[in-house]
Amino acid sequence: MTDPVRLADMENGAKTMAASEAIGMRLGLGGNKTLTIGEKDLVLFDGKGKHTIPLYNVLWAELSGDSLVVDYAAPRKSSLKLQKWTFALPTPETETGGPTPQSFVLALIAAAYGGAKPRKRAYVLINPNSGPGGAVGKWKKHVKPIFEAARMELDVVNLSRGGEATELSEKADIEKYDTIMALSGDGTPYEIFNGLGRRPDAAKALAKIAVSHIPCGSGNAFSLNCNGTNDAGLSALAVVKGVVMPLDLVSITQGDRRILSFLSQSLGIIAESDLGTENLRWMGNTRFEVGLATRVFKKKSYPFDLSVKLEIEGKEMIKQHYKKYASDSTLLNVDVEAAANGEEGLPKLKYGTVQDELPGDWETAPYDNIGTFYVGNMAYMSPDANFFTAAVPTDGLMDLVMIPADISPVAVTKALLAVESGKFFDNPHVTYKKISAYRITPRNQESGYISIDGERIPFEPFQAEIHRGLGRVLSKRGVYEAEGPAGWEKA
Repeated sequence: MTDPVRLADMENGAKTMAASEAIGMRLGLGGNKTLTIGEKDLVLFDGKGKHTIPLYNVLWAELSGDSLVVDYAAPRKSSLKLQKWTFALPTPETETGGPTPQSFVLALIAAAYGGAKPRKRAYVLINPNSGPGGAVGKWKKHVKPIFEAARMELDVVNLSRGGEATELSEKADIEKYDTIMALSGDGTPYEIFNGLGRRPDAAKALAKIAVSHIPCGSGNAFSLNCNGTNDAGLSALAVVKGVVMPLDLVSITQGDRRILSFLSQSLGIIAESDLGTENLRWMGNTRFEVGLATRVFKKKSYPFDLSVKLEIEGKEMIKQHYKKYASDSTLLNVDVEAAANGEEGLPKLKYGTVQDELPGDWETAPYDNIGTFYVGNMAYMSPDANFFTAAVPTDGLMDLVMIPADISPVAVTKALLAVESGKFFDNPHVTYKKISAYRITPRNQESGYISIDGERIPFEPFQAEIHRGLGRVLSKRGVYEAEGPAGWEKA
């Protein structure tokens, strides 16, 4: 094993080399054996043939004694398997020129990580009770070995109660870590964001610490959007190679309370199918499907009054907006100071709270026959459930979806099934708008379910307003791992 001083030197050396400089570098290993850094692969020629490892799967490389060692995560049909390539270094007498082994190692690390930070420092919060359970086992078997092979620095806590992740994030040393990571469902990331949001230096903390996620729950929307997978091992690799991505966050005010939402807000069938099936948590994601099936056929409506700050209306205009961001990734860049509006704590609320008078330029209307009210600022809400197909990480807008209750159960079912086929957006029964703020006031119900990022809040009026790029997450490519609706072409 390389000693800590050399390890740090290698990491710093890799940072100073651009990945593009490493492409094409070849190391002779004696005889006719060579290692070459390609554009996408590490290539071994050994005289018998060509062998490759995707650079994305290379976790680390180092000189150990008289050997060069490459740690990598070998792709498998299901998840990954850790493996090594070990090569005896040529003696001075047999060297044939070219780069030194040390410079080759630095180049390989630079090429393997690209814009990602090697050896991330992670504060790992494991929720052993998420979803059907099993987070501790996934950590030991699928996640920790990959992180250790990538030489990450890990501080690990096994959570013992709800709210603990909020408290730990509120008190975390933001100079000590690159990411606060949740092994959980979506509830623990929700707690992490809100813990950071409680800090006196909330704006700085949210901009400095990237939240990351290893899926161990029922929905795992965070991982699906940012890692592109619902698998713990593949997500671990995505975090190792993850880049920091700005993320819009939403302030929710209810009564005298203010919380942050990173994912979604819902009322109606979706909220009840989630929160009303807690007793079926052992079923994993299937509980949502059971909840939907038992509620759709009741044709139950959820009346409310809704006021919105409308930004984009009309599905064709929304398509054009999405295409613009999909074709120009520079639009996703957000100035940190602008996102925080110069505040130390959370940004001031542009539209006040749910207790203030409604702004004059908001549109207000009563809705008596809505079955699904759903607002999101990510795309996937669960596996195969890309509800918000026009969602953009940092466009400063929320996506609002509504489905009426006074249509046939078959029509509602077709609309919801269209989520999996990518045809949900174009379904004629689906209302889709881009908004920047809203207030919703439930009517004619004494009790019910309101879900914020999968967490239940009181069945009372609440107001939401978005803050562009206020948060940071680790993501696989710096964009959502979701495609636009079927048939959309990027501009």
